[in-house]
Amino acid sequence: MNRLETLLEHYPQLAPCASDLLAACKCLLEAYKRGNKLMLCGNGGSAADADHIAGELLKGFQSRRPLPPDMRERLGNDLADNLQGSLPAIPLTAFPALGSAYLNDVDAVYTYAQLVYGLGKPGDVLLGISTSGNARNVGLALRTARALGIHTLGLSGETGGEMLKHCDLCIRVPSRETYRIQEYHLPIYHTLCLMLEDEIFENQPPPTP
Repeated sequence: MNRLETLLEHYPQLAPCASDLLAACKCLLEAYKRGNKLMLCGNGGSAADADHIAGELLKGFQSRRPLPPDMRERLGNDLADNLQGSLPAIPLTAFPALGSAYLNDVDAVYTYAQLVYGLGKPGDVLLGISTSGNARNVGLALRTARALGIHTLGLSGETGGEMLKHCDLCIRVPSRETYRIQEYHLPIYHTLCLMLEDEIFENQPPPTP
């Protein structure tokens, strides 16, 4: 059973999200194959989700992700044995000094947009997470990304809110309750991360704990 089938077996109510989830996976696969990266942003629980997603991508999730032979030779076995294949993902939540400077000097609502402007390049992907879809700082980041030629993905609730206008693709889960939306977001992004890992790292066995 593939990853999407497993998701829908456990969460049949997420069936309306299936095609968008597949499209998001395709977008990210193409970006990673071109050498681009993923940036992520959100607020509160969605900020935690942004960090969580990055954590699943930057190291082995369910596969070992061994380094290629040429890299092992350059690093030596002692180091290479303890490193894992990585998919570049930057949670824009992780810049407290820049965030506090923008809060003090400009306006905190523009912090994510500034980070996208400073870190992004054409062909990258920005994933904005907002349960309502109306988080202004996330919307501003998505607007900036589009202006830079960065692909824009959203993860939101049933309506998608204002962020729909700024997303190339928005995965909308079937709820309008914040806690329920967050509960649905987790299996969706876990499945997305597993699909990417399967495609890029070829179903290698789970890492040793």
